Order: sequence, then structure tokens, then C-alpha cells
Amino acid sequence: MVDSRSCARDEAEPEVCTAISDMLARIGDKWSLLIVSTLGHSPLRFNELRRQISDISQKMLSSTLKVLERDGLVSRTVLPTVPPQVEYALTDLGRELLEPVNALAAWTAENTPRIMAARSEYEARTGSLAAG
Repeated sequence: MVDSRSCARDEAEPEVCTAISDMLARIGDKWSLLIVSTLGHSPLRFNELRRQISDISQKMLSSTLKVLERDGLVSRTVLPTVPPQVEYALTDLGRELLEPVNALAAWTAENTPRIMAARSEYEARTGSLAAG
């Protein structure tokens, strides 16, 4: 099995390492994870999705959805209405991604006190405020 450690040691196929890097960048992007998590509840039309992710611009939502569709994580369906409406849903692959995403969210919730304590300790030790 190829993983990020074998890529770091140049033990894997370059194409596989590129694919891993690309996907980690995709899911590490703030908007992609929010969109995948939001669509994990149910399919949504564009404006419903935008309302649920209040800070995202229309342009950013549109471009992120296109990339998620290209990667096979989201499907786009034009509904036969007047005017036409578009609905977005997770594909099987996108639903599979929810598992590690939810695990990461659970890990974060469980470890938030430790993370906050580490930040406070760092700031006290360095006398600076950490960005973010």
C-alpha cells in the first residue's frame, strides 16, 4: 500500500504521489471540506448550499463545486424545472470521504482542550500570538 510516508522516501510511483498530494490539497482546502460535510446531510441546490455556508462567495462556491465534481466527489444534476435548477449531491466516493472527515472532526473536538493549552503555552513561552 502506498501512503504519504512512502512518497516522502521516494519509494512510490510518482503518479501515485502526485495524486496523493493533489487530493490532500483538495480536502485540506477550507471550502471543499465544508461543502462535502454540508452535502453529507442531503443533496442541495446551489443557493441552499450557499446559504448554509454563509461566508463563501458565489464564485468560490461555483469553482470549488466544479473541482469536486471533476474529482468525482460531487454530482451535479440539472432539474427539469422552469427556470432550470441545479442540485448537488455527494457521489459514493464523496460519501466514503465523509468517514475520514468525520473522524478528523471527532479527533479535533476531543483534542481541542489540549490544542488550546498548547497554543497558550507557546504564546506564553514566545511572547507572541500565533496566527490563526
